Amino acid sequence: MAPSLDLLRTFLAVHRAGSITAGAETLGLSQPTVTAQLKSLELALGRPLFERLPRGVRPTSAGDELARRIAEPIDALDGLVRDELEAPIAATVHLGGPADFLCHQILPALADRFADGLQVRTTFGMPDDLLDRLLNRSLDLVISSVRPRRPGLRVTPFYDEVFALVAAPRWFTGTPVTSPEPLRKIPLVAYAEEAPIIRRYWRSVFNTRLTRTADLVVPDLRGALAAVRAGAGASVLPTYLCADALAAGDLVLLADPELPPLNTLYLVTRSDAGPRSAAAVVRDDLVRRLARP
Repeated sequence: MAPSLDLLRTFLAVHRAGSITAGAETLGLSQPTVTAQLKSLELALGRPLFERLPRGVRPTSAGDELARRIAEPIDALDGLVRDELEAPIAATVHLGGPADFLCHQILPALADRFADGLQVRTTFGMPDDLLDRLLNRSLDLVISSVRPRRPGLRVTPFYDEVFALVAAPRWFTGTPVTSPEPLRKIPLVAYAEEAPIIRRYWRSVFNTRLTRTADLVVPDLRGALAAVRAGAGASVLPTYLCADALAAGDLVLLADPELPPLNTLYLVTRSDAGPRSAAAVVRDDLVRRLARP
């Protein structure tokens, strides 16, 4: 007898969660029930699907192969069922992402949708934490600055952030720099102690490591922009955030590389979100309104 869809759904949840306990929580079932269902599935298929470890489970090669074969059709079926049960645009979408991008780009792009009945609740955070919350269903849609590699997620490349080295005009010497040497006397403003955006710019544009620490750390790029605009020093900022200040002459480009560094942002939903689910509707709308080729 072929195994039931319920057994396959249980198997897929445990495979994605990496433990019977976490899989049971995802499904809203008890741990003994999930254990019994896995045993029934292994008996029906005639082979083990997991190795039991002191902490969690590890799929066998047969388990990985089964997950690969059933994940897409089960997610598609679950999505279609949810589509029939949910009113897409009347549902509340729990959206997570970087604070500056959500506030500066996403919310203005969605502004005219709220009169249509769309409801959104936003959460700011870093990618790993937001993706954890997406998988445990406390978020529906995440904007991630790194490409997720986790199972159970549908990832859509969405927006290319282009970065620029900027400062107030008082720090500009009249010639765009081609090395970090002329910048040594200019304070650096970063959004994190490790200054990851500035470090990446130094590697990409100047082909060297950043050997300085930031003089000012502001854990929000909007705050970094305000400080740089006021003359606090130089920073590397996404152009969507500083374009108006550059156009107004409040900021200037300290360097003008032929190929400025960029970073792709991704829209991430769960794989079982149906095409008419609220999360998918908002995702597709954002792609139409904001995505760049």
